[in-house]
Amino acid sequence: MSVTVTIPEGFEYVGASLFLTAVLLQGLSSTVGRYRKLAKIEYPQMYAEKKEMEESREALLFNCAQHDADIGHGQQALIIMRLNMTIISGLRFPIPSAIACAFWCLSRVSYAHGYLTGNPKKRGTILYYAGEVALGGLFLSSGYVAAGWVFPGLLGLARRS
Repeated sequence: MSVTVTIPEGFEYVGASLFLTAVLLQGLSSTVGRYRKLAKIEYPQMYAEKKEMEESREALLFNCAQHDADIGHGQQALIIMRLNMTIISGLRFPIPSAIACAFWCLSRVSYAHGYLTGNPKKRGTILYYAGEVALGGLFLSSGYVAAGWVFPGLLGLARRS
């Protein structure tokens, strides 16, 4: 069985939204560097020690930035999954997929901003949770598109793209 995949009009927005993911990860890394410099934490020390945090708000904020970046970079498998879902879904629903991916990036910025207050409880904003809902939409729509490729006639699922 062969499947023909056509790149739909509007797919360029999917590419742009995927690029935002790279910008997001680079931004997280840059933020760590900025806070590392402010806190005067030298390499190879990964985190400020408890005593350093007690003596310096900059050290606390450095730890927050470092931990947030670790979460972002440490979830590489999840980021790859998000990219794949955006591409697959985007082959049938390019604009909504691009919007969902871009919105997730924006929600992740909100998460990081909340974390950088020094109070980790502020990371879970409404915007962040809305971004997670957008990811759920990408998950469902990419499953719908993929099911349409594998089972084109089943229950009127997605037509072949």
